[in-house]
Amino acid sequence: MEEIEDKADRCLNCKKPMCREGCPISTNIPNFISKVKEKDYKSAYEILQENNIMSEICSRICPVERQCMSKCVRGIKGEPVQINYLEQFINDWANKNNLEYDYKIRESINKKVAIIGAGPAGIACASELAKAGIKNITIFEKEEKCGGILVYGIPDFRLSKNLVENVIKKIKKLGINIKNNVTFGKDITIENLKEQGYEIIFIALGATKTSTYKLTEENVSNVYKYDDFLKLYNTGKPVKKLGKCVVIGGGNVALDSARVAKRTGAEEVHILYRRNETLMPASKSELKEALEDGVKIMYQAKVVSANVENGQVKSVNCIKTKIENEKAIDIENSEFKFDADTVIFAIGSKIDTSLFERIGLQVENGLLSVNEEYKTNIENVFAGGDLVETKSSVARAIATGKKAARTIIDNLM
Repeated sequence: MEEIEDKADRCLNCKKPMCREGCPISTNIPNFISKVKEKDYKSAYEILQENNIMSEICSRICPVERQCMSKCVRGIKGEPVQINYLEQFINDWANKNNLEYDYKIRESINKKVAIIGAGPAGIACASELAKAGIKNITIFEKEEKCGGILVYGIPDFRLSKNLVENVIKKIKKLGINIKNNVTFGKDITIENLKEQGYEIIFIALGATKTSTYKLTEENVSNVYKYDDFLKLYNTGKPVKKLGKCVVIGGGNVALDSARVAKRTGAEEVHILYRRNETLMPASKSELKEALEDGVKIMYQAKVVSANVENGQVKSVNCIKTKIENEKAIDIENSEFKFDADTVIFAIGSKIDTSLFERIGLQVENGLLSVNEEYKTNIENVFAGGDLVETKSSVARAIATGKKAARTIIDNLM
């Protein structure tokens, strides 16, 4: 408790809290920390929950060094206030004390709304609409469980699945209906949802096409896409013997994939990243933990092709790079070979533009085209999350869901 008090006391309660501006969800950081200082943990919990139904999740996985803590005044000449640590403490305290926040329903609006996708953006949008008093909200989710990346992407050693279950219980308590194993474009469409009386549709399917490139012309069985690999782990399915594992990429999904590979018996795990550590997009705290797990990282190394024997990758061909204006440039005559029994692509994902183009939704620069209110070109159809912005985070996805909900509420009122 002394440690908590010390961390809270470091907050200056700035008149213009830049930390709040750094938070995509606009969490009232000074207010909740003030309550921690007063040891009024219940009020601190209420502030966090009213703003973000997934507060306990964000406190564990948010890239705080690029969001709230990056704006903390204390960080200019020293260490910023550890906002995520305090937020995590408050949520853990509430759970230990069996405290449940009673969300206040503001209106009573008898309208029918469909949410496509039960990831962070979909959950945020649905919960905000329910709190506003909309009585008939249904989330349609293609997977067996709700949560999207929270369940099938982020491994359990970073995020306990019990916390995701807690959030699902909360949205059910708000009266939100959930229908699992329903695929958009196959089981449901915009047209038949409207025929069923849904007046508003919010689409938050996420980026479902994992980015890769061709390493060989041969068919091989020991090359994974990161989402498939992480899903195997998160659903408890067996992973083949990995041997020496190479992960291509430099973001958090690359670190997650590498750490999972370590935990599932890989002899060695190397991340090969084409740029340097400074330009690596992964969270610094996650990088530190990956290194502690025994993951090795080779910077400024680009994988260009693979060498195959009997349908299995045996090694990858690489080239060294130099950094010019933050871009990785190949260095001539610097090719080298790197042994690899397994390769995992972790270089990001894209949205399935073909799905949306087929149904008449406008796509621009590889994203679903929306205006500042998250409206698409089809009337009463909105979109959020990874569909509408690149390099998103869970918090940013939540923010799009909340903002879209405000517009939807205004429309329905």
